Amino acid sequence: MTCPLGEVSLRYKGTGKVVNHMVRGLSRIVVAAVVLGLAGPASPLWAGSEARAGIEGPAGARVVRIGVTQSVDSMNPFLALRLVSTSILRWTYAELTVPDPKTLRPSPDLAESWRTSADKLTWTFTIRRAKWSDGVPVTAGDAAWTFNKLMTDDAAKTANGTAVENFASVTAPDDRTLVIRTKKPQASMLDTPVPIVPEHVWKDVPDVGAFENDRYPMVGDGPYIAVEHKKDAYVRLKPNPDYWRGPPRLDELDIVFYTNPEAANAGLKKGDIDLIGRLQAPQYQALAGDPDIVRWNTQGRRSTYLALNPGAATAGGEPIGDGHPALRDARVRQAIHYAIDKKALVQQVQDGLAVPADGSVVPPMYPEFFWKAEGADLVVHDPARANRMLDDAGYKRGPDGIRTMPGGGRRLDLRFSIHTETPVEEKIAQFLTGWLKDIGIRLTTRPLDSSKFTEETGSTALYDIAISGWSVDPDPEEVLATHLCSRRPTASGRGGGTESFYCDEQYEDLYRRQLTELDRARRADLVKRMQRRLYTNAPVIALYYPNDLEAYRKDRIAAITPVPEDKGLLYGGSGYWPVYTLRAVPAAAAGSGPGAGVTVAVVAGVAVLAGVGALLLVRRRRASAYDRE
Repeated sequence: MTCPLGEVSLRYKGTGKVVNHMVRGLSRIVVAAVVLGLAGPASPLWAGSEARAGIEGPAGARVVRIGVTQSVDSMNPFLALRLVSTSILRWTYAELTVPDPKTLRPSPDLAESWRTSADKLTWTFTIRRAKWSDGVPVTAGDAAWTFNKLMTDDAAKTANGTAVENFASVTAPDDRTLVIRTKKPQASMLDTPVPIVPEHVWKDVPDVGAFENDRYPMVGDGPYIAVEHKKDAYVRLKPNPDYWRGPPRLDELDIVFYTNPEAANAGLKKGDIDLIGRLQAPQYQALAGDPDIVRWNTQGRRSTYLALNPGAATAGGEPIGDGHPALRDARVRQAIHYAIDKKALVQQVQDGLAVPADGSVVPPMYPEFFWKAEGADLVVHDPARANRMLDDAGYKRGPDGIRTMPGGGRRLDLRFSIHTETPVEEKIAQFLTGWLKDIGIRLTTRPLDSSKFTEETGSTALYDIAISGWSVDPDPEEVLATHLCSRRPTASGRGGGTESFYCDEQYEDLYRRQLTELDRARRADLVKRMQRRLYTNAPVIALYYPNDLEAYRKDRIAAITPVPEDKGLLYGGSGYWPVYTLRAVPAAAAGSGPGAGVTVAVVAGVAVLAGVGALLLVRRRRASAYDRE
């Protein structure tokens, strides 16, 4: 569908939500774009249009700049946790499969085909003929080396360790055949989120856990090659001329870091950057009325929630951290849930651009797996009930109204960890402070920079309550896995990837059962039961499901396509297909008259997308709070 001049409204099936976008001019159907962002220390690389013009090079250069407010934590795919990092790495390293843009089911990437044994324990992949960017052929041995490294080296497990927990062995009988044997049938086998690295580059790395992967140009097999990275400033990417699908149609793709969302917004308005995404409502609203900027508002795939420290421990069960002992009591966590007015948060914090969470960590965008609380399970804003729950549990109020633990123990003074760089979290903190005071809990806000936040909420457990969030994939197994006992860190602080330090045998049993359930309907039921367990036991409390808010310059972007076709999202988290298919207005033509408009296309039957992966639906990595994919 090519959109004509004027304003277009897309009403999505079954949602009643309307997406308005301004489109000028007519163009061909092509695909698209991705934008990143949120939370992390950064500084802008280019400060004005003169600097931009200078770096773009000669007239006709096709350069696109993505503005982000999150810095790269690592360029090492075994360690990278933040959204911006894992996105860049998926543009530079292939995975076995990618989601299809229409069905969101797995489709070929590095693996051109696969088959399973009758007992569903052996998967045989045929690796396509491709080359690394240094000219060395890509082989099944590279994939086998990557998976075996994850299976045997604790230092390599940080980002993707759980992806191989059910693997019994991985071998490469020949250069084009990869054989993975699992301990039990694995329903999510084709959704394994592991970038494949070149064995000839990585085999001599003495300590993967300390390797920065900063040898540029980086050796990869994706559509782009990372050629330069200045920490907290920018990453520069060039097309891979040997990419097996053909090189991208850009001359350069730059990721530019800003200190805060307001600075990134200003950069978009000035033309220093072309795309931004993961916008919060205030930044999205601030872009209204600019004739050169298209705002994009769709149903999102993200959930925003609180993580409550339920009594943190290592994967081996040794207690760690200094979480308040009252939060080990599920009744206290449940009372906190009843104290929260989610509808007020959506209106006051998100300007109505979100959906109040009446479920758990999987958003309603995925109806097949979304669980909605109903009847006796449903928690609504009810401070009177919250107070009764705490009274009945023996948490008595002191003279100042703050409760103490049963038996005259510790006061319910809790800390709320947020990011220093994310103003919306300060607003959430203000509301929570008032609501919890009403039920006898004093909340003190602790702003932390992204690195400290990640450390304290994921390794050392030096927190009580923390803001968090996740961009969920079509198959939600990964976000659910972050609440497993095995996701807690080792005694040395390595590995892990926990989102809550939760460890519950009932939840574990449901996870194991869904993992091996190959009947999709029965598996979906088990996944929903897992979400119900999280909801009722409340180690995490979902607040709302934010809309997908994005913006781009129509004088810089020649064409852009919503993917998947029936949802219309432009921002894809960490998918590489949008940036691979991105089309830019040549430098000399940008802003030069009516022909410089943008086409918004829903791709149907376009050859370039045959077997392509989805824009918005790619696997997540853990980072910190809003940083997480």
